[in-house]
Order: sequence, then C-alpha cells, then structure tokens
Amino acid sequence: MLEPQLVVGVLAAVLAGSWSARWLRLPAPLVLVAVGSLIGIVPALTNVTLPPETVLLIFLPVLLYWESLTTSLREIRRMMRGIILTGTLLVAATAAAIAGVLHLLGVPWGTAWIIGAALGPTDATAVAAMSRGLPRRAYVVLQAESLINDGTALVIYALALGTATGAIQPTVLDTGGRFVVSFGGGVLIGLVVGWLLFRVRIAVEEPVLVNLVALLVPFAAYLAAEEVGGSGVVAVVTAGLYASQAAPRAVVAQARTQGSAFWGLTTFVLNAALFVLVGVQLPRSSVQLTTDTLAHAALLVCAAHGTMVVTRYAFLNLSIGIIRLLDRRPHQRTLRTTHRGRLVSTVAGFRGAVSVAVALSVPADYVGRDLIVFVVGTAVVVTLVLNGFALPRVIRWARLPADTSQDEELRTARVAELRAALAALPDLARTHGVDQGAVDLVRDDLTDRLVTVESDGAEGRPADRAAMAALRLGVVAVERDALVSLRDDGTIDDTVLRLLQAELDAEENRLRGLLDAG
Repeated sequence: MLEPQLVVGVLAAVLAGSWSARWLRLPAPLVLVAVGSLIGIVPALTNVTLPPETVLLIFLPVLLYWESLTTSLREIRRMMRGIILTGTLLVAATAAAIAGVLHLLGVPWGTAWIIGAALGPTDATAVAAMSRGLPRRAYVVLQAESLINDGTALVIYALALGTATGAIQPTVLDTGGRFVVSFGGGVLIGLVVGWLLFRVRIAVEEPVLVNLVALLVPFAAYLAAEEVGGSGVVAVVTAGLYASQAAPRAVVAQARTQGSAFWGLTTFVLNAALFVLVGVQLPRSSVQLTTDTLAHAALLVCAAHGTMVVTRYAFLNLSIGIIRLLDRRPHQRTLRTTHRGRLVSTVAGFRGAVSVAVALSVPADYVGRDLIVFVVGTAVVVTLVLNGFALPRVIRWARLPADTSQDEELRTARVAELRAALAALPDLARTHGVDQGAVDLVRDDLTDRLVTVESDGAEGRPADRAAMAALRLGVVAVERDALVSLRDDGTIDDTVLRLLQAELDAEENRLRGLLDAG
C-alpha cells in the first residue's frame, strides 16, 4: 500500500527533483527518476511497493483526461489515419518484435510476450514531459498516439498473461473480438459518461461543484468501461475530447479559471510523482531478480530497447510508404513527413509509468515475474535517459521547418474577437442601459487592443507587445503594493484587499498569457 512515509517522501522528491532539474538544466523526468532511486534504498521504504492499481486507477485517468482536454481535436482528425496505425498496429508490432527477440535470447514465450505488451505503448506523460522543441503537428500526433495505445497494450497483455497461465486459448476471432469490445466499448462509455456528467456540470452552476463533477468524469468513465469489458483508457480520452468541445460555451469563466489552476497543479504533481515512483521501484527490482542472472537481464534490457527503436522507425517508414503508394490525393501530400521527421518521432517514443504498472500487475506467483519487472522498469529508464538526451540533438539535426500556424491563428482569432466585440457594443449598451461615457471607455480600450494586434503584422509598424505587457505588469505590481500598504496601515480590510487583488490577478494572468503566447 501507499504508506504515509512514501507519500511524504515522494512529495519531497518531486520538489527537490523539479528544482534540481532546472538548476542542472536537465530534463525533469531524468532527475525525478534518479531521486526516486535514492528514495528506494532508504531502509524505511525498502518494503513499500507501488501497487499497479494506483497507476491504473488514480494516476492514469486524471493525466489522460487532462491531456485529452488540452490536445487539438482538429489535428487529430487531420492525422487520424496515422494516429490509429501507430496507436494500434505499431503497438502490436512492437510487442511481437520484442517477444521474438527476447525468445531468441532464451526467454520463454509467455514471459517474452508480457514484456513486449508492457513496452509496446509510448507514454502520454513521458511524451508531454520530454518532447519539448517538437513542431506542433509532430507533438500532437505523438500525444494522440500515446492517449490510445495503452488500450491496445492492455488487451495484448491480457491475452499474453491468459495464454501463459493457460487460462485462455486465444483464436484470431477471439482476439479481434477483444479489440472491438475494448475500443468500441471504451468510446461508447466515454461518450455516455461524458454527456451525462456534462449535463450535471451545467446544472450545478456553482464553480466549486462544477469542477468537482469534472474531477469525477475520468474516474467514472474509466471504472464504467472496465466493468463492461471496454477500455478505460479509451473511455477517459473520449470523455475528455467531448468535454473539450462542449465546455467552452457552457462552463462559466470563474469555474474555468478555478479548474485550470487545480488541474495544472494536480497534473504536475501526479506526473512528477509517477517518475519518482518508477525510480523507487528500480532498486527493489534488481534485488528481487532471482530467476535470471543480472548480466543476462541487462542484455535483455538492451535488446528490448534496441528492438523498440528499430521497430518504430521501420514501421513509420513502411506505413508511410504504403500510404503514399495507395493515396495520391493532393491533401495527402500536405501531410507527408521526411525521413528526418520520422527519426525524430522514433526517438520521441518514450515509455513511462504505465509500462511499469503493467509489469507490476503480473501475479506474484507467476514464474518469471521478477525478470519482467526488472526488464520493463530498467528499459523505461533507459528510454528516458538515452532518448531524452538524444532527442534535442536529433531535433536540431533534423532542421524541421518552423510551424508558425499557431501564431497566425492566434492573431486571426484576436482580431476576430475584438471586431466582434466592437460591432456588438452598441446593442449591448442599450440592453444593459449603460451611459455613453462608459461605452466610450470600453470602445477606446477595445480599439487600442485591436490596433495593437493588427499592427503586429503590418509592414513597417512593428509593435513591441512584450514591452507593452511588461510595462502593464509593472503597473499591476505597483497597484498591488499600494493595496497591501493600505491593508497594513488599517485603511482597508483583508476582505477588500482580496477582492481588489483578484481583479489585479486576472489582469496579470491576461498579460502573462499574452507574453507566453507571443
């Protein structure tokens, strides 16, 4: 179980590892795994285990739900064919290749297939944490692939474990049926749960309750899908994608602001804690390795990692070659990638805590469980270390074209929203009975913002938005200091300070959002 010592230790490790990563200028997951390994050798924690249900029920639904809320459904639709191929067939091909290679090295088929199933899928949290610098489209494809391939891996794992223990004798029809039920049931349950709880979110109205219902969605979708034999992973992702499309118009701004802060902190802690827990597991897995020698197990780790990389690169090239041969539409040409881009995608295929959770879910009485846990856990760390150090260099070598579409869309959207507001201002003033002086003030503010946005792309009229935002942030800081001084000398109450500070915080968040977007 997750004992109190482990909870305190993990939270302290998240703080220390995240801060140290910035100071050392290293990818945070690498430092967090290293810190977790140090925790794993602390005497008081040597017997504490990481239950797989903790990852599969607590960590995974929340992280996948947030990833699906913040991904681009438009890009997913555009790249749907490639995402489905990498999220299903590539996972199966990787699992089969790893199983075949490990069997040649002396591993029984059942154990080899379980290891292959665990290492088949890329990990959404690892991809999000390690894939900085990727072009937008490449990142969205990797993210979407990572959101659905866990469902494929879990079906393969169930088949492998059932076959190895003699519980099932799978046939082609049975295997196909399991995949259909898993994905079809996951999509259906995700839509139903997402729709029902979204109706509840609208009904409750209170921001705190709205966000409480939102937190309930991933757990309800996951458990409901698992109960009927569907994929909980696919159900969570489906519910998240539904919410991402329905929420912008229906959820009030206060609830959205509150929810963004909550989800941001929660997913950061859970994401970092996963890497720490992976590190915690490593020392124990090496100590518990009794059915094989450490040298041979290390050889298996190298073989598994090499097979993952080679299979992914070969599959990407082969599938794209077949698609180009069969589909010569002009639209398809715009989606093509280069061999350099495919190598970047290969290196970015990180494995993570889900693979470790699959390995740990093997029954304790299964012969070879210790080897499975060691190979999978170590291979995950190897992908984080080797691929993590290699990815920035491969991205620089690939010289992929810069993706400026988001900047252009940001400017188009800002211009459209400001013009719509200016056009609607007279009608809104009459509806709310606002005097002309207030209307003029609002119009002047909207006009100034529109001129600033439009001049950003005008030739010969560059607008230094960063300098303007920095100046306004300085003004906000002065206003905040003045309010605190008034509170300190007893002129205003703490309640008044909090009300006015909330307004300044909203303005500061808007300005920092402009800086981040720019």
